[in-house]
Amino acid sequence: MFTQRKKTLPAALAAILLITSMLIGCGKQDTNTFSSNNGNNTASAEKSIIMSWPRDIGTMNPHTYNPSQLFAQSMIYEPLIKYTEGGKLEPELAESWTISEDGKEYIFKLRENVKFSDGTAFNAAIVKKNFDAVMKNANMHSWLGVINVMDKTEAIDEFTFKMTLKQAYYPALQDLSLVRPLRFLGEAGFPDDGDTSKGIKSSVGTGAWMLAEYKKDEYAVFKRNPNYWGESPKVDQIKVKIIPDAETRVLAFEKGELDLIYGEGVISMDSFNQLKESGKYTTELSDPVGTRSLLLNTTNAKLADLRVRLALQYGFNKQAMVEGVTLGLEDKADNILSTNFPYTDIDVEPIDYNTDKANQYLDEAGWTLPEGKSVREKDGQALELELMYDKTDPIQKAMAETMQAEWSAIGVKLNITGLELTVQIQRRKAGEFDMDFWYNYGAPYDPHSFINVVAEKGWGVSEANSALPMKAELDEQIHQALASTDETKRQQLYSSILLTLQEQSAIMPISYIKKTVVYQNKVKDFAFPANRDENPFNGIDISK
Repeated sequence: MFTQRKKTLPAALAAILLITSMLIGCGKQDTNTFSSNNGNNTASAEKSIIMSWPRDIGTMNPHTYNPSQLFAQSMIYEPLIKYTEGGKLEPELAESWTISEDGKEYIFKLRENVKFSDGTAFNAAIVKKNFDAVMKNANMHSWLGVINVMDKTEAIDEFTFKMTLKQAYYPALQDLSLVRPLRFLGEAGFPDDGDTSKGIKSSVGTGAWMLAEYKKDEYAVFKRNPNYWGESPKVDQIKVKIIPDAETRVLAFEKGELDLIYGEGVISMDSFNQLKESGKYTTELSDPVGTRSLLLNTTNAKLADLRVRLALQYGFNKQAMVEGVTLGLEDKADNILSTNFPYTDIDVEPIDYNTDKANQYLDEAGWTLPEGKSVREKDGQALELELMYDKTDPIQKAMAETMQAEWSAIGVKLNITGLELTVQIQRRKAGEFDMDFWYNYGAPYDPHSFINVVAEKGWGVSEANSALPMKAELDEQIHQALASTDETKRQQLYSSILLTLQEQSAIMPISYIKKTVVYQNKVKDFAFPANRDENPFNGIDISK
């Protein structure tokens, strides 16, 4: 028997483990230049918005990853389920769904009269074909929880699709809301052998936009999909100019060559504030999309002691550091996960700057300061630690230098090491670190992806927490939360898990990361999407 779940079914999902470590899709379109206009001038559109992006948009294969850019994939391809504010799930290509009482069977009623951009029909058969293409390369998508528990899929009739799982997994619907890999390519886009991991013929989707022109590493032009089933975008086209250098991007914007700069890290904090203070443009910050944290490796004997971990938290002025380094564009984080995600609105006691408490904790832990020395010792060993950071990230570097200076005042010697990102990730996975900068991945991935990575080995986070005295109990609670079909029980489990992690201080929240946007005053109706990876263009407008 099936029970109808409200379309605001709480979301949360599992196993999206560090995105930076995702397997890379290899599909490529046949040419580096593409146009559907037969030489027509794209500037003839009535309303056009020009934005910049630091890298090429990629192959636009919905079933693979880099180099395809998430915002661009989301313009062309749509999900069955849409993630909205507060973690609510709403109908998209599926107009309704039912879930069996045991949480294993999902039946989706698909929207009728939906067409792909080439005019062909969207139905259960093409949904199954897309699922089959993804599952054919399941190892490529093993980071995604629903892939790992997928048993089978069926096209029941023309507009009814059934998904059966091996076991209950409550974040399944939230997994289906992601930009990739479970979005839908039209029949004309499939290669002859059906294996989209090798590439696609063309980017045929049901989304509001279609790729009209493309020149690799230079630009991409998206035009409105004339067959779109939903409300048509207010502008006729979006042109994406590829400008790798951030300062060049800002200069182009100031010259009026760009209408907006949008995203994370696409503009320096100095430049953002300068443009804001000029009063000539509109600037906005999103709600938190992720938390910048320090991951403390408890397998290090020094950091295995909770008192040392607490001393480090009390021993630096987080508020002043965040304000100074991010110029006010990020907020001080007290919670490991910001409270705008499902199940995360828990009360925590902030750990504020207090060197007296820091020194007290270190004294209690047996780390004393010998006369005439500046570094505490215990059993003849100095309290010396290493913090590794991404050497290309100026924020990480500035924060590392700040903590190095402030912790020296409580007798802790901090060595900071800048590494290539790939090396940083390799060392984290291998457990070859004392402290590391680490991030959760925001909506729609959290909180389930966050707790999953705490439990599942192979990514360095579970291993770094392995010396916590209650680790086995914590892992069991995580597994129960991900499989629970009881909403009340699930909330209780999340509260217990998050409070335990807060109290143990092996993950030290620093600041809440936000998206930025700056746009010309002629741009209207801009809104940040609830899904961190979605594009913001469907509702945007521009005055002539």
